[in-house]
Amino acid sequence: MNEAATSKRKKMGVLLFLTVFQCAINIVSTYGVSNPNVVLLIADDLGIGDLGCYGNRTLRTPNIDRLAKEGVTLTQHIAASPLCTPSRAAFLTGRYPIRSGMASFSRVGVFLFSASSGGLPSEEITFSKLLKQRGYATALIGKWHLGMNCESNNDFCHHPLSHGFDYFYGLTVTNLRDCKPGQGSVFLKGVQRYLVILIQILGVTVVSVAVVHYIGFFKVPFQALGFCLLIISISLAVLIFFFYHFRNLNCFLMRDHQIIQQPLSYENLTQRLTTEAVRFIERNHNAPFLLVLSYLQVHTALYASKMFRGKSRHGLYGDAVEEMDWSVGQLLDVLENYNLSSRSLVYFSSDQGAHIEEISSSGEVHGGCNGIYKGGKSTNWEGGIRVPGLLRWPGVIQAGSYIDDPTSNMDIFPTIVKLAGAQLPYDRIIDGHDLMPLLQGKVIQSKHEFLFHYCNAYLNAVRWHPRNSESVWKVFFFTPNFTPEDSNGCYDSHVCFCYGSFITHHDPPLLFDLSRDPEEKVPLTPETESRFYEILSVMQQAVDNHTRSLQAVSDQLSWNNLVWKPWLQLCCSSFFQFCCCDYDSENSLPEVHSG
Repeated sequence: MNEAATSKRKKMGVLLFLTVFQCAINIVSTYGVSNPNVVLLIADDLGIGDLGCYGNRTLRTPNIDRLAKEGVTLTQHIAASPLCTPSRAAFLTGRYPIRSGMASFSRVGVFLFSASSGGLPSEEITFSKLLKQRGYATALIGKWHLGMNCESNNDFCHHPLSHGFDYFYGLTVTNLRDCKPGQGSVFLKGVQRYLVILIQILGVTVVSVAVVHYIGFFKVPFQALGFCLLIISISLAVLIFFFYHFRNLNCFLMRDHQIIQQPLSYENLTQRLTTEAVRFIERNHNAPFLLVLSYLQVHTALYASKMFRGKSRHGLYGDAVEEMDWSVGQLLDVLENYNLSSRSLVYFSSDQGAHIEEISSSGEVHGGCNGIYKGGKSTNWEGGIRVPGLLRWPGVIQAGSYIDDPTSNMDIFPTIVKLAGAQLPYDRIIDGHDLMPLLQGKVIQSKHEFLFHYCNAYLNAVRWHPRNSESVWKVFFFTPNFTPEDSNGCYDSHVCFCYGSFITHHDPPLLFDLSRDPEEKVPLTPETESRFYEILSVMQQAVDNHTRSLQAVSDQLSWNNLVWKPWLQLCCSSFFQFCCCDYDSENSLPEVHSG
């Protein structure tokens, strides 16, 4: 009996080995090389109109343009969300953020504090986890923005190292104006308004209680009143302390689990991130690696090193874009120096469109350009979600080619997982599709017949590209109310919101054909489109099918998960030293040429 069982196990082992071996052979025969290196370059808030390869003629981006020249340009590459946190969750998991609880039902759609308890759930499977299992060295350098701790300040349940990355150097939250002295504040105006209202309410309450006590309507124990005032005073003191020390508490640089610079210094920051990325490649050039370089540029606060400052034609924003382009060139050069170019897939994109409402206190434009497209970050108009999409793999992907079909940043997940010879998860829906057949010209149409566009957790719009048709239909169930009305964004509130008085619902929905009207200028009507109701019916059926596929999950962006929790706060020194330190080792920065 034991011999039979042993023999059966041996046969199963051989069959498993042959299956894996055959998968590897199929990958080699299909794509030309197995286990390629993967370099993913993600900009922050970069507009599609900021790059030369997408039509910009005043910003210098020769290295990013080189990716387009030597690879494939995706002209309808869509971010899964127009906001940082949900877009990055979708990118890492290949799934709509609504599936992982990374889409907010409240006004705030991203993490703002390092000591929040929400984040990318541990049960989510990232491409970094799967590639690590296949023997890849994995690193995330730069911005994370997907949470850090759950219950204590050292459980690191949401940290990059808990999601498949071997090495992390960067920010766990995001770059904000509040992180750089003199750049203004994201919170100050709102906090001041609510704080004044709160103090007024408390003042009226105290006076009212004192009056009714004095006239004898009812007696209020002064000890109880004093205790309530003490609690309120302590709460206000903590709130004021937090926002006064926001920079120290939220803007810090980490290496793995250790804070190495608190608060963050912007001095040569892009160069430091680039040096870390170059060194990672140099350390791992003899084995397959996954590098995600997630730039802080060009999210505000803007910054540029001395060699780039004042050199562009578009102020500090242009300087930042051109320094990021230099960084891309450094990575392409190190791949070439180690003869890795032909064994490396390089991808460049942005997490969403440019934040067009970003204007400094001095009136300088700090937001980018979305080209001909309407709207920007925080909206599902094309300007908010149509992002750069460049892929280069010499000898495998045809150089200088263009793909106009809809693709998604969720497609990177299945693409690189299959290239690494890993199995896609079978216990969950993966919304992305393998791009390689499209990139290699083996198919002419994307597998995305429908794409669903969420504004936070609310289904905002749907895109439909029918098979064997050039039309790309897009419907909006609601649209943001731009302020001022004749503008292209929500300048009064800094970003557009997704509910209530901030939006206008449409019944019937607004319908556009992006193949004829990419600027989304003129909605179609039953008079101008004979199949108007037929198209809406098909898209509504797609929405119903999609909605049925959703499962209830924990809301990672609930108010409880968003608020600052002092017990989760990381501090590299004592609070009495105001969380200040600088352990970041001196990097030998590569030589910089600004021209």
